[in-house]
Amino acid sequence: MSQEIQRASTGIPRLDAALEGGVPRGSWVAVTGEPGTGKSILCMHFAWAGLKAGDPVIYITTEAEFRDVMRQARQFRMYFDDYEVHYLGGRPPVRKPQLVVIDIFSLLKTARQLSASVEEIERSRKYAALEIDVLIAAINEAYRVLDLVNETRRSPKRHVRLIIDSLSAFWADKPVMARKYSYQLKIATHRENVTALLVSQYAMTTRATYGFGLEHIADGVIHLWMDDVESVKEIRRYLIIKKMRMTNHYTKALRVSIIPGEGMKLDILSNSR
Repeated sequence: MSQEIQRASTGIPRLDAALEGGVPRGSWVAVTGEPGTGKSILCMHFAWAGLKAGDPVIYITTEAEFRDVMRQARQFRMYFDDYEVHYLGGRPPVRKPQLVVIDIFSLLKTARQLSASVEEIERSRKYAALEIDVLIAAINEAYRVLDLVNETRRSPKRHVRLIIDSLSAFWADKPVMARKYSYQLKIATHRENVTALLVSQYAMTTRATYGFGLEHIADGVIHLWMDDVESVKEIRRYLIIKKMRMTNHYTKALRVSIIPGEGMKLDILSNSR
């Protein structure tokens, strides 16, 4: 008898239904799309569902301070500050955190700790925080802060949710390195008990990804887009599951609505069968 696949809820009922109950645990899922399509809100739902389920969460944000993420999440009745939050690089936590935040400032502090030369960091200050080696070190430190790994235990003893919004920042100035960096990140930080949501930005002008390769190392790809607003004169957002391992997923586009007090809502298109 085949072992039942354990799944992690996305926090969005229609998306869970389209995924046979959620994302298979241990998967790395790329969330792709241009700005304004709802990628960050999807990340909030995934993190909030994890906290409610008792999963520790590592939330990495390179696009905004996490305080701004929390402020927006409150509009959708997701109250991250109800949980024990620890900002990596700050004072050691008094109690075991449920949510470890890694923002641009945490990455800069990690870069300083890794660097043998303070002068080297100061010379490249605006780039130092966005090195893939720094990201890897920060994630591994977050595993330790959550008391999930030690010298003898490599895989976390509890299921963990990892959110990176977005990975594109790490190769924005060198997109040809995207595939190499994606492999490097997965080899160094992937654990069988970690389910990850990894955001990849698409350009508004070309609708092409910044860098090519994340989708190839991902176990699943959820793509969001919108109709050309100049043509249709309104915002029409869509989501489609392009792939998801071990899942007989829904294969048609879903209409996306962003609703105050609720967040992301998905609906089947009227012409879908």
